[in-house]
Amino acid sequence: MNQPPQPVMNLARIMGLDIGDRRIGVAISDGLGLTAQPVFTLHRSNPREDIRSIARLTRKHEATAIVAGLPLHMSGDLSPQAQKSQAFAQELAKRTGLPLYFWDERLTSHAAHEILDVSGFGTTGRKAVIDQVAAVLILQGFLDAQRGPTLLPPQNV
Repeated sequence: MNQPPQPVMNLARIMGLDIGDRRIGVAISDGLGLTAQPVFTLHRSNPREDIRSIARLTRKHEATAIVAGLPLHMSGDLSPQAQKSQAFAQELAKRTGLPLYFWDERLTSHAAHEILDVSGFGTTGRKAVIDQVAAVLILQGFLDAQRGPTLLPPQNV
C-alpha cells in the first residue's frame, strides 16, 4: 500500500531500503532527487547493530528521508515480512529523526532478477547485489511518483 507521496522536492538525498531477514539493500538518490543509485548490502547481524549501521549510512550520505520497501501480499494485505519491515524502519526513523515513507515493493525482487538477467550478470555474486537493485527500484519508484506522470507530446499519426 503506497502512501500518497508528499512533495519532498526540497530534500537533498533520500535513502531507499529493501529490508529482508538476512540482508538489507541500500540505495541513495542523487542531490536533485531524480535518480537512485545502489550503495551497499548490509548482511544482518542483530536488529540493534543493523539499525546503528544504517543510521551511520544516513549520516554519511546526508540522507534527509528514508523510503522503506513494504512487501505486501498480491492482495494488498500486509505480509509477515511487511510487519517486520515496518517495525525495523520505524525504529530506524526514531533513531535518526528522519521522515519515513513506505513504498509498495510487490514484485521488486522479481524485477531486480530480470534486470540482472538482461544485463548479463551471472548467478555468481548475485546475492551481493540483488538487494541493492531492489532498493534502487523501490527508491526510484518513490522518486518518480514525486515528479508525477510524465506526459509525452502528442504523436501525429
